[in-house]
Amino acid sequence: MRISGACLALALLAACQSGGLGASDGRTPPGVDSRAEGEDGLIVGHRLMEAGEYELALKAYMRAAGEVGVNSDVLSAIGSANLRLGRLGQAEQILRQALKEDPTFVPALNNLGVVLMEQGKPAEARVIFQQAYALDSGQSDSIRENLRLAIAQSAPSVYDGPQEEPNFSLVRRGQGQFVLLSQL
Repeated sequence: MRISGACLALALLAACQSGGLGASDGRTPPGVDSRAEGEDGLIVGHRLMEAGEYELALKAYMRAAGEVGVNSDVLSAIGSANLRLGRLGQAEQILRQALKEDPTFVPALNNLGVVLMEQGKPAEARVIFQQAYALDSGQSDSIRENLRLAIAQSAPSVYDGPQEEPNFSLVRRGQGQFVLLSQL
């Protein structure tokens, strides 16, 4: 017992002299410095969004909301993560809240326009993209492209003349069976 206790004491002493127990030997990650300040939740969230980790990005944005408070930037980021997760209703609601905080926040305007396009509302999206484009002074290629697509989808299509609709009639077949036939 005394020998194993002495060996343990020597190992701990050696660890202290070599930089501590958390020192990295190149094969193991270093320990966590609890005194260091954590990375900004918005930056972490943006990096996770770029990596396609939308659920983790949403969590990082929520953490940022707790750290810096709820502002238009944080709300816009949360709305964007919800959009990527396919939660269009939540994304729209949060992005509209971001625009109540700051009606001139271009990323929130653009992202709301994208949500509206995804919901099949190109006319409303067009208005939102026009606001974003004007506030951005036409500097962003992505906003310009979004506006172009919204204009194309909200513009009335060219009139090709009357379309002949098929005239359907029910025909009885056997006992209680009906078949739908087209008379073109």
